[in-house]
Amino acid sequence: MAKKDGPWPSYLGQHLRAERLRTFAGRTAELDAFRSALQAADSFTVFFLTGPGGVGKSTLLRRFADEAAAAGRVVVEVDGHGGEAVPAVFEADAAEALTGDRVVLLVDTFEAYQPIEDWLRDRFLPRLPTGSVVVLAGRQPPGVGWVDPGWDEVLRTVVLADLSPEDAVAMLTARGVPAALHGAVVAFAKGHPLALSLAAEMVRREGGRNTGWRPSHEVIGTLVHQLVGEVPSPEHRQALEVCAHVDSTTEGLLRAALPGADTGALFAWLRRLPFIKVGPSGVRPHDLVRELLDADLRWRDPQRYATMHRRLFRQLIEQARTASGSTVLASSAALLHLQRHAGLAPHWFSGKFDGEVFEDVLRPEDRQEVLALAAEHANEESVALADYWLDRQPGAFTVYRCTESGELAGFLAWLRFTVPQEEELTADPVVAAAWAHVRATNPLRGKEHLGIARFMVSRRPNPSPTGDLISARILAHLIHADLLAWSCLVLPNPDEWRLSLFTHMDPPPVAQVGAQTYGLFGRDWRAEPVEAWLDRMDLLGSRQDGPSRAVPAHDARTRKLEVLSRPEFDTAVRNALRSWHRPDALAANPLIRTRLVGEITADDPVEALRTALSEAIERLGGDRGGEKPQRAVTVTFLHGTATQEAAAERLNLPFSTYRRHLTRGLERVCDLLWYSELHGPLHTPD
Repeated sequence: MAKKDGPWPSYLGQHLRAERLRTFAGRTAELDAFRSALQAADSFTVFFLTGPGGVGKSTLLRRFADEAAAAGRVVVEVDGHGGEAVPAVFEADAAEALTGDRVVLLVDTFEAYQPIEDWLRDRFLPRLPTGSVVVLAGRQPPGVGWVDPGWDEVLRTVVLADLSPEDAVAMLTARGVPAALHGAVVAFAKGHPLALSLAAEMVRREGGRNTGWRPSHEVIGTLVHQLVGEVPSPEHRQALEVCAHVDSTTEGLLRAALPGADTGALFAWLRRLPFIKVGPSGVRPHDLVRELLDADLRWRDPQRYATMHRRLFRQLIEQARTASGSTVLASSAALLHLQRHAGLAPHWFSGKFDGEVFEDVLRPEDRQEVLALAAEHANEESVALADYWLDRQPGAFTVYRCTESGELAGFLAWLRFTVPQEEELTADPVVAAAWAHVRATNPLRGKEHLGIARFMVSRRPNPSPTGDLISARILAHLIHADLLAWSCLVLPNPDEWRLSLFTHMDPPPVAQVGAQTYGLFGRDWRAEPVEAWLDRMDLLGSRQDGPSRAVPAHDARTRKLEVLSRPEFDTAVRNALRSWHRPDALAANPLIRTRLVGEITADDPVEALRTALSEAIERLGGDRGGEKPQRAVTVTFLHGTATQEAAAERLNLPFSTYRRHLTRGLERVCDLLWYSELHGPLHTPD
């Protein structure tokens, strides 16, 4: 607490009021509206003050009481906490409001009076004399009964928001918190008055010595209790924890996370909570409530936290893979938000997608603004290259605009190359270095392509809303781009990035553009699909700063896949068919380590390989004229015929005819499996 200047008041109550006034911050608009109501002698005003627990409703009511008393008003205070919600008791507590002149009636914890809200609105308040001012403060907004023409000019609903960063700092300064700790405390409390007060008290007890300040579990537990209160059942608590862990919650996501629960009732309960916001993508909690609930469960029950996280991770991965159209970006954003504590480094993105910025297509009139924005973040040579690629691949550019102003907030250029032209390699040393690395490490096959995040520009430094959307769009490219073999993120100062976002990536090649050095953080997604990489990053990140979850050495999510050329792949398919009845030989076959088998969920890789082979043979029978080649392959390999002559005899075919069918069948099986290797096991050729 700050040192007291001047003489102390004569009474403790005077001292308390003085300290509350000294540490009071913000609420200028609310105070101005209340003072105007006090000055209006011939009107009747009801303020309905609503907001979640701890947002400062009671503090503001005390300030209203002081303001009203200073204006010469009679103040009647009623508190629903611990009171009886019956008309007779309320009327007895507030009797003076009915008989006094220009009385101010302040009702705190109004949610306790919800059983008699209709009586208060229809029977009690209309009996107050003209000139009265009423403030009803509670967690729940006014009921539907207030939607009435008679109340339109009388009722003013005030949703009490968090304090602005400036008001939060003013409050901390008044409470004696050292300036060096303001940033950490404000980042934690997010403008929530109760959180700011508890943090200030914690700093006071520590004497301000903890320069690396973090909230204690005591503070977190107190805030969880104050903000959330009692919940009806363990399932309701779990629904809250799911809601806190993901960006937005839908009934479907609850159903996946809580199998067997009445998710319809749970979702309806969630959307009624005062700290829950309802948006187009579902319901989401207040930022502070989100972080408190998540941190509390992470500390209190690490095993349950990990189980919940894994279940949600699998569900959101599946949603991201199957998304289409306008849901692609949203599903990628939801997946990124889930991993905000994992190895993707919190300082790179905030994990919040609140609509401040939106993604848009590049328009011709955007060109100069894109180049001007590039010039703010890069040298002349890089700006010239942005100009070059705007001509060569204009469709590669995506822009991000501020929702309110429409101003350009950033842009992304995602270049695609199957085979770059020589002119392009000569023009851009970054593209040339990336292409050289791909060719030297693991070349593209067939129509596979390389995607390069060549420019990722945000007007504001990361983490920022623009950076969040750029990250989500890149993830969407990685998940959905057909035949994407390699990707490359181009970032300045590569040593800094290696220590943060890309700790788990290989050392990058570099390229020089003018005086600026860029790191090319490339990845071969054929060797490790993006889902497996995200999963591995998630596991490693969680081991670093969360519940310990050992990663088994044999876990498929941690295995690198092998990338075979087409001739190597065909040889491996033929060898696998020859080894159909020899599990040891199948286990050593290179196909076991390819995408074809590595992306199939199975405890037994040998059985997964057999499944892939047998499905290809089955599809072969669906081709026109494919029945005979299918029978030739099946009898020769799957039935274990000793020799090809015996297989021809068993099929009752001349040996030359049998060989023709077998050759055609093998070629077609290789084609089918190669297509699945390139496109993924869920895809089949037309």
